Amino acid sequence: MTKKKEKYFIDLFAGCGGISLGMEQEGFKPILVNELNEDALNTYLINRPEYPWLNEFNINDVKDLTQRRNKKTNIQKTLIKKLEKKFNISFKNGDLDILIGGPPCQGYSGIGHRRNYGVDKIKIPANKLYEDMAQLIIDFQPKIFLFENVRGLTNSRWTKDGEKGEIWKDVKDTFSGNKRKFSKLKNYTTQNKLLFAKNYGVPQNRPRIFIVGIRNDIHKKIDGEFNFFPDPIEQRPPNIEDILGDLIDKNFIPGKGGETKFYPSKPKNEIQIELRTKKDGSIFKKNDPLLEQLHSKNSEKVWKKWEYIIEKKGVVSDDDKDPRMYKTKKFSQRLLKKRWGNTEPNITVTGQPEDYIHFAQPRSITVREWARLQTFPDWYKFTGPRTTGGIRRAGNPRAGIFDRELPKYTQIGNAVPVKLAREFAKKFKDVLSSV
Repeated sequence: MTKKKEKYFIDLFAGCGGISLGMEQEGFKPILVNELNEDALNTYLINRPEYPWLNEFNINDVKDLTQRRNKKTNIQKTLIKKLEKKFNISFKNGDLDILIGGPPCQGYSGIGHRRNYGVDKIKIPANKLYEDMAQLIIDFQPKIFLFENVRGLTNSRWTKDGEKGEIWKDVKDTFSGNKRKFSKLKNYTTQNKLLFAKNYGVPQNRPRIFIVGIRNDIHKKIDGEFNFFPDPIEQRPPNIEDILGDLIDKNFIPGKGGETKFYPSKPKNEIQIELRTKKDGSIFKKNDPLLEQLHSKNSEKVWKKWEYIIEKKGVVSDDDKDPRMYKTKKFSQRLLKKRWGNTEPNITVTGQPEDYIHFAQPRSITVREWARLQTFPDWYKFTGPRTTGGIRRAGNPRAGIFDRELPKYTQIGNAVPVKLAREFAKKFKDVLSSV
């Protein structure tokens, strides 16, 4: 009986590890992770003690892998040798199964655009990191690669006077090998598609653009026309009440803050059981320790406003007793609906918890609830500060400040939803198994 060959992947710009977790759930193993932010990288590593090699095989700055240096400091050359020896593979021979990456997207998203202080995107260094990913696809020769980014990328301009969609054209030309510098990527057949997380069991709309490339020697073995993307699942996305209802603490006091340290109830439905399932298959029970359910303190004016918004089911009109007091001044803030009813999810989790008001209690959403909306299981831990603001969260490109902090909420908001990532993993597993 021959030993089953392991399936390996590399995750670039990995963040806190949402897409990796979906891949792991289908049996793929990470062998190298890249993430610039220390808190996000620590989150990634702390949740993967079963892969101890990641403590050695991790890189902060992707350019340490792509920029050729002299022989004494060539990190890539040294790392490749170590990886090949550790996992008994050859990148030159195309043994790596998958390479995935979602380069930083703040410069392309609508919110990110507002935070660019009028600086042209072409002047923001992070907006060209997709080229580093392309170079590493050439270097590592994976059988399949996956590129992910925000929908805003497809309409973005390099400069104010540029052509709409010119960045997206550059990205597509890069990954399809149409740019001379990356012509070796013609060795891949690519498809791109806009997907909505709500079609894959995620309680969000969350549109994202993807490019999948399959190496030509693999692709030619696939019979007929083939869709590189996972098909939508038949199951409707869970209602907010169904995904968060078991975390409601009846002892919560509006405005006071505090922490719910233990599960206040047993799981009440399938999605709650799934999210409360530990790595060993057991389930968090009532009164078991609960992570990241810390409530923010709020003034009476704020929580009274939220209480009124809940009472009015999120709609405060000019006919109400004092619309100036009860209408929120935050343009994106709204009440989470208990149930979707005949509609589809219309929310997208970002890095700002104040975007949404809890459906049943006058408060913002906790880190654990935020993670559940991204379909992270409850055992998944997050490191770093809970939140931050101002220049620390947004940077200031006009002043040459490009670094952004990634507190827990932002790490979660930046992630690919785990359920969507798992559907990609299933698709890729089928491709690799069939050839």
